Amino acid sequence: MSAKPINSILFVCLGNICRSPLAEGVFRAVLAERGLGRNILLDSAATSSWEAGAAPDPRSIAIAARHGVDISRQRARKVTPEDFSHFDLILGMDRSNVADLKALAPAAMRERVQLFLEFADGKARDVPDPYYDGAEAFASVYRMIREASEALATRLEARASVPDSGQASSTM
Repeated sequence: MSAKPINSILFVCLGNICRSPLAEGVFRAVLAERGLGRNILLDSAATSSWEAGAAPDPRSIAIAARHGVDISRQRARKVTPEDFSHFDLILGMDRSNVADLKALAPAAMRERVQLFLEFADGKARDVPDPYYDGAEAFASVYRMIREASEALATRLEARASVPDSGQASSTM
């Protein structure tokens, strides 16, 4: 992926009720803690339309609230074709999400689609879907997302501090 500034990020999972709304909320909180994010558009979406219009899973809302993050007003939506041109970075929670997104994306936009944990901290791991598990699975997913959000914020800060590559030559 090029080093151009990232001004918009879409987090994506299968239903947009567990992992991606949590990632959106946690990353928004991390940016706020660092005094960043005023100029970064964040959203989340699903690769499926099964849960469109639904609030996040109550267990995602609960684990987020336990850490001071309110995701209760988010509503699930399906990824749209416009998302691929609208967002600078589209982060799938697992390899299946990434494969689905790349299949939907126009060829010129596929580089915007990345695996969340791999893009954030270089570890090619999935954020597991906690939907069929209990509260501990949601807590584990929260921890993974929080750590990756910290790493992603650090990465974006580093990108923002890199000077433009177009330097004037001194031919005098």
